[in-house]
Parts: sequence; structure tokens; C-alpha cells
Amino acid sequence: MAIESISKRPAILILGAPGSGKGTQGKALGMIPRFFHCACGDVFRSLDTRTELGQQFVEYSSKGQLVPDELTIQLWEAQIQNWKDSHVYFPDTDFLILDGIPRNVKQAEILKDHIEVHHIFHLSCPDRNELARRMRKRALRENRMDDASDTVIEDRIRTYEAETKPILDFYPDDIRTDIDASQQPVKVMHDIIAKITTLPVFKEMDKVSV
Repeated sequence: MAIESISKRPAILILGAPGSGKGTQGKALGMIPRFFHCACGDVFRSLDTRTELGQQFVEYSSKGQLVPDELTIQLWEAQIQNWKDSHVYFPDTDFLILDGIPRNVKQAEILKDHIEVHHIFHLSCPDRNELARRMRKRALRENRMDDASDTVIEDRIRTYEAETKPILDFYPDDIRTDIDASQQPVKVMHDIIAKITTLPVFKEMDKVSV
């Protein structure tokens, strides 16, 4: 398939429980040419609240309510288009590295019309104590003391298990790689890049000049 004929944006998903390091890996990949890191938080932080979509977001967020899945994907699509129009993201040559989106199976279903998921990296860390340790450390580093409480940490892990982890069953097993997230971050990055370079779509896109 010629690159020009790809209508859906090529994407790679990074999934993992809070504390597994998916944000760290996504940001690191985003520093490499041809990879564009997009975290759900980036979408909301970049939101123009003067727009109609932005006002809809404010309507929910100001009440502390969850943003509906359909609106979340609309906001995501609008921001992706903004990045494209601003010439910071090039869908013909860049892989989208998605981190924190989709958050549940419903969002994954909606995203089918927007992206072609070529691979999923599942950062696995069965040791919940290690995840909690990392989350406390991050909370202290970022001065977010509320996030360091055991109650908040346990709730975030339970939410991931109930809502986000089922995404792994939504996609075919043959496009998933499980990676030991308890390794040093550089080793996790090595394992991710080693797999990416074997993907057929990467080899095809590599033919396109930067």
C-alpha cells in the first residue's frame, strides 16, 4: 500500500497501569523524528476553551464530571488537526504514539475511524507495590501530595484494571507486545524500539524521505 493512500493515521498505543512508565516512554519516543507523542493530558491542556468544543469540555470539567467518550475523541481529533495545521505533526510520515487515550473500550471503538493501530506495547508490572512506590515518588517530585495517598493510588490502579486494561482484549493478540515495565527505563525503550523497527508499516514509511 502506498503511503499516500493511507487514510487513517498510523498509530502505536502504549498501555500500562499508572506508574508503569508509559508517559516516560511516550515522551522519549516523541523526541525521535517520525514519532509524535500524544498524551490525553496534552489534548486537554492545549484546548482552546473559547471554541464550542472547548465550552463543552468546560461544562463537564467545571463540575468535576468525566468528559463523555464521544466528546473526548472529538477534542482529540480537533487537537490532532491543529497540530497538523501548525506543521508540528505530519500524518503522512509520523507515527502517533498514543498514551492515555483510548482510556476504555468505547473510546477504542470510536477511534477505529481515525487511526490504524499497528502495534500495542503493554507495559506490564504485576508488582502493585512497585507501581505504588513509583506513583508516590512521582507525586513528591511533581509536588502533587494528594496523589501520594494510598487511597488515591489504589483507586487509580482499580480504575485502570476495570476500564483501561480490557482494551488489550479489543485488539488482536498478534499486534501486542508485553514488556516488563519493572526494568530500567532505557531497557524498556530498547525493547520498544527493537520491535517497532521490525513492523512492516515502519519499513514502508522509512522509504519516505524526511
